[in-house]
Amino acid sequence: MVRPKSSEAVYLKIAAALRDRIRGGDLKPGDKLPSEAAVSAEFGVARGTAREALKKLENDGLVDSLPAVGRVVRSEDQADKTPRYRRIAAELVAAIEAGDYPPGSRLPGETQLAEQFQASRNTIRSALSELDGRRLVKVVHGKGRIVLERAADR
Repeated sequence: MVRPKSSEAVYLKIAAALRDRIRGGDLKPGDKLPSEAAVSAEFGVARGTAREALKKLENDGLVDSLPAVGRVVRSEDQADKTPRYRRIAAELVAAIEAGDYPPGSRLPGETQLAEQFQASRNTIRSALSELDGRRLVKVVHGKGRIVLERAADR
């Protein structure tokens, strides 16, 4: 069992070890990453710490989290330094700006977006959080996320 010790966050050390396996070819494009439980057991950490390490790799664009599959290594040509949730957020912003979702309309739910983008619900939540932060949408209880009128349109 390898347990990183440092002032640096443990999950970052675990993510670095897994990143080294990807770059070293031990984990190839399309390969499934170990589960949260397996990472937790290997590094002797709580499952939440393992989850954060795996999420870091996803946010760094090295792996994708696919529904009913798990986390898989992306190929070099897929690897983009922009985190996946930000790429999804950019696509949603472009759709809003193109008028696909006019002010007052409801965005699809997390489940529908996860299926559309072949991403985990956590990735979709992060993308939607970007839209919330940009004040492009607001959450209305019982209705979901509603597109707001842009300042330029007022």
